[in-house]
Amino acid sequence: MPRLVTTLCAGALVASSLFLNAPRADAAVSGTLALTSDYLFRSLSQANQGPALQGGIEYAHDSGIYSGLWGSSVSWLSDNSSATLPVSNSVELDFYAGWRGNAGELLKLDAAIFTYYYPGDYPRGFVRPYTTEIVVAASSGPATLKYSHALTNLFGFADSDGSGYLEANLNYEFSPGWVLNAHAGRQRVKRNRAASYSDWKLGLTRNLNAGWSLAFAYTDTNAERSVYTNAKGNFLGRATGSLTLTKAF
Repeated sequence: MPRLVTTLCAGALVASSLFLNAPRADAAVSGTLALTSDYLFRSLSQANQGPALQGGIEYAHDSGIYSGLWGSSVSWLSDNSSATLPVSNSVELDFYAGWRGNAGELLKLDAAIFTYYYPGDYPRGFVRPYTTEIVVAASSGPATLKYSHALTNLFGFADSDGSGYLEANLNYEFSPGWVLNAHAGRQRVKRNRAASYSDWKLGLTRNLNAGWSLAFAYTDTNAERSVYTNAKGNFLGRATGSLTLTKAF
């Protein structure tokens, strides 16, 4: 059985066991729809500095167990294709499941498994971009420290299982409805030092009525241009501003 399928099956069995042994409790379903001027993942453009449509849905149990599906339009794979090595992909689908809860009054913990899936047609010998990561996070007040560890190859880099992304995030509501967003991260690509990089973000979110929010962010990286410039000549890690409109329901 492929490693990815084995991991997903193991995660599903663990989640099922936890559900069966958990006391009866309420559950909630929530979701989001968003339109962004540029889908930035770890500060790298996934849509060639163009707009993207996004949405997700999540089921959360009172025991702390949750699972969800999130998707976005993307173009980074097809942007790097050629006539001899064509790639037809335009969607990213993320499947995840995990647990979140409190450890005392000040600390919140979160642990999950994420699988990033890119449906499409790929040429023979192409390293598939499908990626599975274990994610752990700890939060206190507005600050969060998070680490993602790749169980598979990382987004198409060959022999990169074991790569990791460490990030620190701050989301501070300094006035009712106004949130300051700050982020710093380090992506380590195992066995590929040139692909490793650091990134940062500074932004502002305005929470509006009826679940609407508008966020502006300025991001930058020190990623290598030779690694992260696509076939169209665009450097995906350049300093950029982005605007995102989100509706939560």
